[in-house]
Amino acid sequence: MFPHPFRALIIGSSGTIGSAFLELLENNPSCTMVTGIHRHSIPPIDYENPSSIELAAKAFTLQAPFHLIINTIGVLHLEQWMPEKKLDDLDAEQLAKLMKINAIGPALTIKYFAKLLDPSTSVMAVLSAKVGSIEDNRLGGWYSYRASKAALNMMIKTAAIEFSRAKPNTVLVALHPGTVNSRLSQPFRGEQIGRPPLDAAQDMLNVLESLERKDNGSFISYSGERLPW
Repeated sequence: MFPHPFRALIIGSSGTIGSAFLELLENNPSCTMVTGIHRHSIPPIDYENPSSIELAAKAFTLQAPFHLIINTIGVLHLEQWMPEKKLDDLDAEQLAKLMKINAIGPALTIKYFAKLLDPSTSVMAVLSAKVGSIEDNRLGGWYSYRASKAALNMMIKTAAIEFSRAKPNTVLVALHPGTVNSRLSQPFRGEQIGRPPLDAAQDMLNVLESLERKDNGSFISYSGERLPW
């Protein structure tokens, strides 16, 4: 769904997975241009400041259109909070914070950055997580993270339905990266069980390169497996 050669934009390019995508595409001969944006770039994108999302998108207007946009921004834990193990751990501020970063920010990013996609053929991928699947939830816990990713998945699915009418040549997907050796996964044995970031980025790029129009609105694993919502 994106041509060769193609132009790409990585949102959250200072993070572990985002920087891996940036490095991978910089060395991809089919990618003629890749650029990244993050909280400290110029312009910045900061989900704590929602107005920055629209301003950042407008700043990239002259570089558009892009054939591939990947949003890697997300948070599992913060210094003051870890994922909840039980209902008694639920905290309103933590829940609101994760909703803001994992669902509201990415939804607004789809709204504004979709305008930068090539209308003739393009892909927008948003990193989600398998634990956001309601049907697949067998262990419980991690209330805020699960709920925020489930909300994100609904935003993606709903936007994809609109894309099928308004942007029929664009595929929008939720992408599960699996366990990656990163700051996010470090407290959960990520160094032992996670894949190297470049390997994970290559796995996901392989999936994105194989997408077809019928995949619009899908929830897909890095292995190509279709996940239940």
